[in-house]
Amino acid sequence: MNFDIIVNVKAIVYKIHSDFYYVKQEGKTALLECKLREILKKGSLKIKVGDFVEIDEAGAISALLERKNTLMKPKVSNLDLVVVVSSLLEPAFNLNQLDRYLTFLKYNKIPALLCFNKDDLIEKKELDNIKSEICKIYEPLGYDIVFTSALYGGGLIGFEKFIKGKTIAFCGMSGAGKSTITNFLSSKELKTGRVSAKNKRGMHTTRHCEIIEINETRIIDTPGFSKLTFDFLLPKDLSDLFDEIHAYKKECHFSNCLHTNEDEECGVIKNLDKIPKSRYESYLSFLEEAKVYKQKILHEGKKEETSFKSSHNRNFTKISGKKRSFSRKKINQNLKGQDND
Repeated sequence: MNFDIIVNVKAIVYKIHSDFYYVKQEGKTALLECKLREILKKGSLKIKVGDFVEIDEAGAISALLERKNTLMKPKVSNLDLVVVVSSLLEPAFNLNQLDRYLTFLKYNKIPALLCFNKDDLIEKKELDNIKSEICKIYEPLGYDIVFTSALYGGGLIGFEKFIKGKTIAFCGMSGAGKSTITNFLSSKELKTGRVSAKNKRGMHTTRHCEIIEINETRIIDTPGFSKLTFDFLLPKDLSDLFDEIHAYKKECHFSNCLHTNEDEECGVIKNLDKIPKSRYESYLSFLEEAKVYKQKILHEGKKEETSFKSSHNRNFTKISGKKRSFSRKKINQNLKGQDND
């Protein structure tokens, strides 16, 4: 037995490389290199960075513990908070993209902190107007908001109080300053990408998911939340992800109202003056993507079957008939049957 292993104690997956999983157990400071038990390999429930797992006496991951939340892109789990980083300039500020991230996180029930970076590139008078408009839109929705200059450290001291002691990840357009903020908070130099001079957009620099510890905070460095489209959501469910639209949903004459047609006596349309224009435009944009998804499932059909079951805060793989090996008892029965023939 490896005496560096504490058997049946919860561990956190810090990074994954090829078939190796690097975890940290409670009470330990060093990472432990592990492999997966065969039962976990056969299932479709894949281990992700941030997962809580158990290690057996051989040093292999034997169980995946219950998740608080999980994402497919990037492949991370158990986030306490996602910091949505938006650049005020270079790349240009994009409210629709910000709403896309926030709607996606709300769907996955993950809290968000709004960080508006590169405020050093904007003159004070214009910056004050931008701050006022942003706060007017997002503070009523319950979001905490910070303005920073990651390059010079402006605003980052106050920013730390929101993330201390939590497991977090950053998301935002490439070049917005996610890695620069992490560099400021830690001594580890992550690769940072310059903004393209041609299109004023950033370039991805992170290639894999990995937890970086900074004091009492775990930051999951990710390749990004790329290609987010609402091609997994029915149109009727989208308004529930916009609090300011959902608030007037009960005033609609029809229960299946999509809040786009005045003829249907829509409570949302009647109260459009109370909903920020940019938020409603984002809703309409995402609604078109959801409509495409609805048409797809109407024509193709959709049937999903889980490949795992849960019990006592653990997830267990359900092995299909094709993958399930014969038991010794079954093999002996077959052999006896052949002898009797």
